[in-house]
Formats: sequence, C-alpha cells, structure tokens
Amino acid sequence: MLKFQTSKGSFTVELHTAEAPISCANFVAYVESGHFANTVFHRVIPGFMIQGGGMTADLNQKKTLPAIKNEASNGLKNQRGTLAMARTNDPDSATAQFFINLKDNDFLNASRGNAGYAVFGHVSSGMEVVDLIAAVKTGNNGHHQDVPVEAVTIESVTVVQG
Repeated sequence: MLKFQTSKGSFTVELHTAEAPISCANFVAYVESGHFANTVFHRVIPGFMIQGGGMTADLNQKKTLPAIKNEASNGLKNQRGTLAMARTNDPDSATAQFFINLKDNDFLNASRGNAGYAVFGHVSSGMEVVDLIAAVKTGNNGHHQDVPVEAVTIESVTVVQG
C-alpha cells in the first residue's frame, strides 16, 4: 500500500501487483527513489481525472526511468478511484506520470483498436482528498491547460504496511 501526502491532505493507494506487475514495479521504483516528492498535480479536469507525478511546481519535467510496456489489457478498468499510467500516443511510453480517474472512464480501457491506459491501483482511503484536488481552480500556464492556479503538491509518497 502507498500513502500519498499532498498539500490538500493524504490518501492511500492499493496496488494491483498481480494484474499490473510491470506498472506496479515501475511505480514503486519511483516511490523508493523519492521521485514524487515535490511534484504537482499539473492537470486537473473535474469529472474526468487528476494527473501528476512528473512535473515540478514550475512545470519542469523531472528526469524519468525508461518507458514501460502498456499493461492496459490486464482486465482492470478505468473506474472512479483507480490509478492508471499516463502516456503519450505511443502505447508503450508510460514513465512516472499517472492519473486518478474521477469517474468511470470506459473510453480509456483497452479495446479493439484502442491500446488503452493501464490501471495499476486504486484509492483505498481518502478519496475525499482526491475530490478536493479535483475542485481546485485551474487555468492555462504556457502551453499547459487545466493547470491548478495554486499548485497542488505531492509532498511525499511512501510504502506503508496495509
């Protein structure tokens, strides 16, 4: 289990290591290296998702490990409260960025002709904190859209005993 401490409060996440072993191992490697400390939720879209894990408050991209294989066909669905790996148009491009689904987003699931986004965990407690983050005022910042006007910082992510 992981504990996220943010500037809006804390929440815990249960990983689905059996279904998404590559994504979970990748995410835990970032947690153990301290990568997520002082990153921000840089993209917040109410009724859709909040995204973070890769940028500092000034929207500079942090250095990442090599990209991983997409595990979106693992049977897990992009439902409210699930965490999934963010990626570019290349299905196998996920690194450190992740998002938390604010509602069931079926169109993000793998299907014929759609590589999908790999779900690897779910918020097990503190979803109200995720909803607080989703409610912040956003705007444009350079070429970035849906950026919180006041930074929402991930202060730390730690492995905790369940």
